[in-house]
Amino acid sequence: MKRSINSLLGYIIKGTDGEIGKVDDFYFDDQTSTIRYMVVKTGGWLSEKKVLISPEAFQKLDSESKTLSVYLTQEKIKNSPDIDTDKPVSEQQEELIRGYYAWPGYYGNGMYGHMGLGMWGYPLVEVRETEKKLTKRKAEEHTNDKPHLRSTREVTGYAIHATDGDIGEVEDFIIDNVTWKINFLVVETGNWFSGKKVIISPHWIKEVKWQEQKVTINHSKEQVKNSPKYDSSQPINDSYEHSLNDY
Repeated sequence: MKRSINSLLGYIIKGTDGEIGKVDDFYFDDQTSTIRYMVVKTGGWLSEKKVLISPEAFQKLDSESKTLSVYLTQEKIKNSPDIDTDKPVSEQQEELIRGYYAWPGYYGNGMYGHMGLGMWGYPLVEVRETEKKLTKRKAEEHTNDKPHLRSTREVTGYAIHATDGDIGEVEDFIIDNVTWKINFLVVETGNWFSGKKVIISPHWIKEVKWQEQKVTINHSKEQVKNSPKYDSSQPINDSYEHSLNDY
């Protein structure tokens, strides 16, 4: 099912032994457009700490109660590696996180492919001592690697530039909550198209200038303007998605 990232913000995260906190943000991989972590702001029980949780730990998403259950205990969260979520997450930090939670490795093991399978409710296991040493070594190997994870909050507001001019700003993201891939970016066109909202596919992106906070797509303003109308109050169904792709 397709869901809006903004609609998931504020969801209550429930661990196996109690409430952990609320969804505050998401990190996606800027090479595969895949959500790799959810940023959770813990409640008063942990002094407002922010932690990263992979979709591999997700168990059940309940839209009515706006809750998401995960296979994690409060104690596990409490002792997780300290990560500054206000800064880009490095590959070294990611190795530490994945090693701590015993989530499958990333480097050289095709994690992008595993994520594409939608590992919903992946059962957690304790990390053996030898695996901890291996994780530490891998983290040290990637100390100087460039960050590859981006915050959805950070990218919200980025300017969208068509082949012949600006068309608006990133307002939201549409994801598949099975594969956790970003299928579309929601664009608020403002004065450009009289406030019309349009969606664009990550496949249309030609270039992203992170320092300038600008996304360039390989279509003209007119092409975007005439694309199938997007109604943010309605879920994206297969029919709409097919019509957009055909267009």
